Amino acid sequence: MAVYQFRGRNAQGQLVNGQLEAANTDAAAGLLFGRGVIPLSIDEYRDKPSLNQRWERWSNSGKVEPVDLIMFCRQMYTITRAGIPLVKGIRGLAATLRHLTFKETLEDVADRLEAGQELSAAMRHHPKVFNNLFVSIVNVGENSGQLEAAFLQLSEYMERDQNTIKSIKSALRYPSFVMAALAIAIAVINIWVIPAFGNMFAQFGADLPLPTRILVGVSDFFVTFWPYILVLVVGLAFATRQYVRSEKGSRVWGRKKLRLPVVGDIIERASMARYARSFGLMLRSGLPLNTALNLCAKAIDNPYLGDKIHAIKAGIERGEGLFQTHLASGMFTPLVLQMIAVGEESGQVDRLMTEMAEFYEREVDYDVKKLSDRIEPIMVVIMAGFVLVLALGIFLPMWDMYNIQRS
Repeated sequence: MAVYQFRGRNAQGQLVNGQLEAANTDAAAGLLFGRGVIPLSIDEYRDKPSLNQRWERWSNSGKVEPVDLIMFCRQMYTITRAGIPLVKGIRGLAATLRHLTFKETLEDVADRLEAGQELSAAMRHHPKVFNNLFVSIVNVGENSGQLEAAFLQLSEYMERDQNTIKSIKSALRYPSFVMAALAIAIAVINIWVIPAFGNMFAQFGADLPLPTRILVGVSDFFVTFWPYILVLVVGLAFATRQYVRSEKGSRVWGRKKLRLPVVGDIIERASMARYARSFGLMLRSGLPLNTALNLCAKAIDNPYLGDKIHAIKAGIERGEGLFQTHLASGMFTPLVLQMIAVGEESGQVDRLMTEMAEFYEREVDYDVKKLSDRIEPIMVVIMAGFVLVLALGIFLPMWDMYNIQRS
């Protein structure tokens, strides 16, 4: 249904105007004649987005934040459980949204539902909003008559996934701020502070100690070549970003970040928790093993680990069991492998996968809480080293000059 803006005259000949919903202009004219209004003009109404809406549309590039999707799943669970028609419920949700991209997406989904498409098929036209995992779970819920359970499972899965991601980001926020502040301090000292001391030392003509000569040399390099350094840093950042986004680079970075000091183990366990959670969710929803593993490889958001999951899928297609394929991947600890073996033997792989996800999530939560304790000593050593070099470089020649003046 589209919205039309009309101008016309009523039975008394007075000029009237307004808006109405209709399938097309002929239907709109019929509605107006039914109201006793002779239409003079009927035009489709197109809402002009505001400056903020245009900025939002440009900045998010058609993406929707996970928190919005979690709220959408909860609302859809309530709507489907209450028996409200999908089209009416989705249009009601779209009317309350302030997120322009998500609002337009839901309106398009509602239009496709009215045209006769299934909900999963309508969502599949918006891959930036609803990924393959999301659409597949909705499709299973439709076919099994348990759409409300599918939305409930999706909301719980995404919420736990987001909690894990937020925990890691919050743990890394402190060292990130410290390193950023340290980089700014180094730049300020090299550009403004050390040159002032260098000029003062040069006036005395004394021989400078090695730490001071190093500081003055680095400072002169910064002051002379800072435009080239800035261009080099920006160029390296851009090139690194493009490389990481490439097919080969994403796999290399996926492997390297699992071996990062301090945080690599946490990232790996968080990835395993996401894999186990999504795999258990899809098996519980009734998806075939091959389809579930294929979707897990995409949901884990690490091409290097995704290749290992594809290898597990290939092994299952050759007739191997879950235990053998997971053992060959080298991704899991012996305890987790035992849980997979028990689940395979008892026919409760989905339940054991959920327990495995909870096991990894508990480990991640514990390590994240201890992460600050592990990072703080490293930060202290770095700061102490920086302060020591700076103090030696500045105070050693000052002590020499003080001794010369006394003698």
